Amino acid sequence: MKKEVTNKVKRIDTEVDRLRMRRKDTDTLKVTENVFDEPTLKTLYTLSSKGILKAMGGPISTGKEANVFLAEGEDRDIAVKIYRISSSTFNSMEDYILGDPRFRNVRHSKRDIIFAWTKKEQRNLIRAKEVGIRVPEPIVAERNVLVMEFLGENEKPYPQLKDIRLDKEVAREAYDTIIHYIDVLYKEANLVHGDLSEYNILVVPETNEPVFIDMGQSVTSEHPRSRDFLLRDIENIVRYFKKYGIDEDPHGLYSSIRDKEEKTQIIDS
Repeated sequence: MKKEVTNKVKRIDTEVDRLRMRRKDTDTLKVTENVFDEPTLKTLYTLSSKGILKAMGGPISTGKEANVFLAEGEDRDIAVKIYRISSSTFNSMEDYILGDPRFRNVRHSKRDIIFAWTKKEQRNLIRAKEVGIRVPEPIVAERNVLVMEFLGENEKPYPQLKDIRLDKEVAREAYDTIIHYIDVLYKEANLVHGDLSEYNILVVPETNEPVFIDMGQSVTSEHPRSRDFLLRDIENIVRYFKKYGIDEDPHGLYSSIRDKEEKTQIIDS
C-alpha cells in the first residue's frame, strides 16, 4: 500500500528530471529539497540493484543534517536516512568530529566527512545493539545513505517520547530503562549518545519500551568532550522526567556511572 511512493529508484534516468519538476509543485517534495541530488540517486539505484531497496516512500522526519524516508525493502518496510551533501553544514557536527579518532584519517571535504559520519552511525548502532540497547537495526551504509529497520506500524513510525503521555508508574519504568541504557552504552559499548533527549527516543506503544535513535553524533569515551556529552545526556533526561515527579540529581547519576567505570578499570588492570 505505497500510495505515497515518490520515486522508483530503478527508473533513475527519467526520475531525476521528474523530481526536479515536481519539487516546484508538490509540498511533499519541497521537504526533500537538496536531498535527491544525482549522486544520491545513483546511490539509491545501487541499493536497488542489490535488492535492498525496492521503492522510496514519503518522508518520516527532517533533521538538521538528514532526512529519513519510509521505503519498501525486499520483504519489509525499511527506513532510509539520507545525509544531505549539498545543503548540510558542519556547525552541528564539528564538536563531535574534532577529537574523534575515527575521523583522524578522513579528508576534510564535506563529502568525505559526511560519508564517514554515515558509516560511524552504522557502527554506533551495531555497538549499541550488541550490548542490548534497543535501537534501529542497521542494514547497510552506502556513501551518504543509511538503511535501517523501520520502527513503526502500518507505515507510521513509533512516537517520539516528547509526543506521548505516560502514567507515573510507566514513566518511572521508562526513565529507569533510559538511565540503564546510558550506563550500559558508556561502560559496555564505550559510547556516549551525545544528543540524547525526548526528541531522540522513540517509544514502542504496546510495551512502552524506549528506543534510542539518531546516533550519528555518538562518540567514544576517548573523545575529549565525551564526559561533557555524557553529563548533558543525563541532564536532558532528568529534566524531561521531572514532570512525572521523578526528581534525581544528574550530577549524582553521572558520578555513579563514572565511579563504576573507574572501579571496573582498576579491577581489569
